[in-house]
Amino acid sequence: MSKLILVLAGAVVFIGIQLVPCPTKNPPVETSVEWNSARTRDLFHRACADCHSNETVWPWYSRIAPVSWFVSDHVIKGRKDFNISVPGEVEIDEIVHKIRKGDMPLGSYLLMHPGARLTEQEKNDLIDGLKKTF
Repeated sequence: MSKLILVLAGAVVFIGIQLVPCPTKNPPVETSVEWNSARTRDLFHRACADCHSNETVWPWYSRIAPVSWFVSDHVIKGRKDFNISVPGEVEIDEIVHKIRKGDMPLGSYLLMHPGARLTEQEKNDLIDGLKKTF
């Protein structure tokens, strides 16, 4: 009987947390980027755009709490640090450093998006393209 109560309580809590609002909508794109090449654009969209643009592709699991809170928080922070969809100054040296160091894309992002993993050559191409673009 106590196991049933625990399962029911867990189900109630899980259902209840789904009612906590979590932003998973994209704000309007305010500016477009004049990419130096299609390759730079493609690499950026493959590995960076979900968190660093207003063109996030929200997967199904981003709508289920508590995962939705984690994903939304990462996107909000990513957009705050660097967002190609809004006008502003780009700290290209910091971005390059994070890509070279392996801090970007985040390991937690790569777990769910293995296609975002970049080879060394792709990282070098992205870095070179970002420098030329920004």
